[in-house]
Amino acid sequence: MSLVQKVLTIILILISLAACQRADFHDAEGNGYRYSDLEGKWLIINYWATWCGPCIKEIPELNEISGRHPDKLNVFGVDFDGPNPEEMQASILKMGIEFPVFRFDPALELGLERPEVLPTTFVLTPGGTLHATLVGPQTEGSLLEILEAGP
Repeated sequence: MSLVQKVLTIILILISLAACQRADFHDAEGNGYRYSDLEGKWLIINYWATWCGPCIKEIPELNEISGRHPDKLNVFGVDFDGPNPEEMQASILKMGIEFPVFRFDPALELGLERPEVLPTTFVLTPGGTLHATLVGPQTEGSLLEILEAGP
């Protein structure tokens, strides 16, 4: 086997191995994520709806914290109404959401109770345990306070 053939074989093996690492979940745009890749950072999961006035007010704050602290946290949204993909994309645009939105509600998979009041925000520690359940609109400051209080 020539050197070129060996290199190509190794590349094909590596590509095959990478393909085996399937995503645990997808966002509304179809990007795949693995929960293990999110470990080591805080995870903020915000439930929202287009008909929720406080949610509309809160989204810019979530956009800010997500954009300013990517080294410290991940922000994901959940469209409470769980519409079809086209409606979800329209809702994300309408709300001006700049962070990823779960394609499907992750509550059951994460062992969380689906909220009954909006907005609701779950804050998970870098180790993946529930740190806080926040009901009502949050600000960048209020979320940073929760994170700084630590687990």
